[in-house]
Amino acid sequence: MVPNPLALIAEVTHRCPLHCVYCSNPLQLAGTTGELATEDWIRVFQQAGKLAMLHAHFTGGEPLARQDLTELIGAARSAGLYTNLITSGIGLAEERLQALVSAGLDHIQLSFQDSREASANWIAGAKAHAHKIEIARAIRGHKVAFTVNLVVHRQNLDHLEEMIAFIEQLQPERMEIAHTQYYGWALANRAALLPTRAQVEKAVEVVAAAEKRLAGRIRIDSVVPDYYAKYPKACMGGWGQRLMLIDPAGKALPCHAAGVIPGLEFENVRERTLGWIWQESDSFRRFRGEEWMPEPCRSCDRRSEDFGGCRCQALLLTGDATATDPACTLAPVHYIVEAALLEANSGAAVSQPTSAASFSQLRQQTTTLWSYRTNPE
Repeated sequence: MVPNPLALIAEVTHRCPLHCVYCSNPLQLAGTTGELATEDWIRVFQQAGKLAMLHAHFTGGEPLARQDLTELIGAARSAGLYTNLITSGIGLAEERLQALVSAGLDHIQLSFQDSREASANWIAGAKAHAHKIEIARAIRGHKVAFTVNLVVHRQNLDHLEEMIAFIEQLQPERMEIAHTQYYGWALANRAALLPTRAQVEKAVEVVAAAEKRLAGRIRIDSVVPDYYAKYPKACMGGWGQRLMLIDPAGKALPCHAAGVIPGLEFENVRERTLGWIWQESDSFRRFRGEEWMPEPCRSCDRRSEDFGGCRCQALLLTGDATATDPACTLAPVHYIVEAALLEANSGAAVSQPTSAASFSQLRQQTTTLWSYRTNPE
């Protein structure tokens, strides 16, 4: 029997006031009318507690779009879960912040798009930067753990040192410097977001210097982007190994992008318990462990470390979810990633990502491309 998951990722809504050009959420999002009701989420948290899960990560979309968020935080805390709110800060003011903390909120992870207001607002597709700074200052007035998340990419990586200094002034306990992951809109905008090798190498130096300078004050977590790594990361700690995600409509997924994989039926928490889904469902068992692996993964010494990499990335880049993640230098189709890197390090890269105003057109183009990849004539 597989050990129970360590954490529940509660994707309580796909509604979001931002339109970030690097968003990794699926292109087809759950509508408001299909969202789980308050009582459904409360039942989910109770089941998670009985499974001895440790954490509940509230995310979306923007979880603050749920008017019942305070009640949901309280339910998760009552179930014995450490509660973490992953938010843009839009929809949060002092009164609501106080209510969330009083309900049992343990940790807030606040996202920033840049240190420069104009750039941050453009990347986010909304005038949000000034409000985020205000909320960061308010958070420091409460007994709650505080992380600042910064997504980095080709458009902002050249002033990473400035961005780290900006985050330092916000006084978080932890700083997460997250390279863009190429799913959803981020994949559609990859040509404008994938950094050059020189940018990545410089960023590694900047982060190392900041870690030394801030040691004992602010913890920094940063990982080299997949496309520049020698081996892939174990996506979400491995498929069905550590985490369970519940999407706004109640589908249980091994990761937030798993719904793009054709042929998999994901169980709904309205009909099945978390325990049954984790132990018995075909979807969680499909890529768990090593039996499903093709070569070279099956005989690779790293197979129990990275589990063949990301199944969703394999599908999106090759059309085959069972393929070795192309980010791995040992993958037979690593040339796909090499071609993207060649483009990123040449003059052919797109200068800027598509803005929020063009999302409807981009959605149609990407949907057409996806249809072709999965149903070629």
